Amino acid sequence: MNTIQRHAIRLSGRADGQPMLFAHGYGCDQNMWRFVAPEFADTHRIVLFDHVGAGKSDLRAYEDERYSSLDGYASDVLEIVHDLDLHDVVFVGHSVSAMIGVLAAIREPERFAKLVLIGPSPRYINDGDYVGGFGRTDIEEMLDSLDNNYLGWSSAMAPVIMGHPERPELGAELVNSFCATDPGIAKKFAHVTFLSDNRDDLPRLRVPALILQCTDDVIAPKVVGDYVHENLEGSTLVAMNATGHCPNLSAPAETVAAIKAYL
Repeated sequence: MNTIQRHAIRLSGRADGQPMLFAHGYGCDQNMWRFVAPEFADTHRIVLFDHVGAGKSDLRAYEDERYSSLDGYASDVLEIVHDLDLHDVVFVGHSVSAMIGVLAAIREPERFAKLVLIGPSPRYINDGDYVGGFGRTDIEEMLDSLDNNYLGWSSAMAPVIMGHPERPELGAELVNSFCATDPGIAKKFAHVTFLSDNRDDLPRLRVPALILQCTDDVIAPKVVGDYVHENLEGSTLVAMNATGHCPNLSAPAETVAAIKAYL
């Protein structure tokens, strides 16, 4: 099975343009970039893909050991970069994929030009003076609920994550995306995501990074964005007017403008 088939990779834009590699968040797929990625097609080579277990990826490629940590997903990113012979890459990662991109760029910084991190969090659980936004009990209860009733959890949580009760169609789209993800893999990916701790990795990054921080983001609150900014040397932090955790869907114009201003 080749990399393109495994990750349902789609290429568009300028064949000779600087590559932009878009990585979706938990419970999502590459379709979540449909309002953002095309805005860069005139100047960049657009690379979209699905993490194994999401979208149209090949579920047969899932391996428990490989994907027991975010490092396995970072290895996938690097395989895509190598197999497509990508250099000077602008990596755009949403939510958990922000940290996946950080891990990939730490391992092979020479392949990456810049990172765009949308709603990043190196750790979701509060720990001493560190505020991640959730108590350990909160995360454990959430994971138990997810394990016991994934579809019910998705229907309840997706609108909260989206954060736009006045636009129920956005929450409904996220519910549908969660429910379209393979539930067995989604449950395992949730444990890997919400129990991860990549705080010590942040100072190791040597690739410039843009941090896009939304208002009223229940998954990655402002204090987390500030922490990431303080621990990523040379990073740029932009506080967005967009609310919720998915500005690529809820505020694509502002998201595109912020990325273009940085690039």
